[in-house]
Amino acid sequence: MAEIAAATVKELRDRTNAGMMDCKKALSETNGDIEKAVAWLRQKGLAVAAKRAGRATSEGTIQTYIHSNNKLGVMVEVNSETDFVAKTDQFIQFAKDIAMHIAATNPVCITKEEMPQDVLEKEKDIYRNQALESGKPANIVEKMIEGRVEKYYKEVCLMEQPFVKDPNITIKDMLNDLIAKLGESITIRRYVRFQVGN
Repeated sequence: MAEIAAATVKELRDRTNAGMMDCKKALSETNGDIEKAVAWLRQKGLAVAAKRAGRATSEGTIQTYIHSNNKLGVMVEVNSETDFVAKTDQFIQFAKDIAMHIAATNPVCITKEEMPQDVLEKEKDIYRNQALESGKPANIVEKMIEGRVEKYYKEVCLMEQPFVKDPNITIKDMLNDLIAKLGESITIRRYVRFQVGN
């Protein structure tokens, strides 16, 4: 295969923030196709994240976001394996971005697994009634409910939400990319969102 142009490597690096060597390898593996290289890097991030998943994350940072009107604020705890990683600019910026994102989207929970069952059942009942009222058969209704629930998760579960600054990636993608870059298990542990009058 022909040599990968430096400009192509730079473009991929700008888009993904991945290391120079990782970008070259991704482009080499995908015959210089930038879109495929982005997907290749994301898959690599997922693999690294899966390997790191079981590790304890007892270090970290607490970051805040206060909206300009001083009527909305978020405090978020993001954890890493070591204090060294917790002090990096990338890690701190990630935590700040998560706090700002939570202020904007007001998620119900961090992961699907943390979704309160009563909230989920209420949503399913609403979807079921809507589908039945439209005269759909029972077997189609259940499939419709599954699809609507997945859409609901994307709206209210932090990890499933598209990032407010870049809707092409989810919070889960951002987290996995950060894990791949920093080489440690990282978790969004908890958050609190305050809004005046609520």
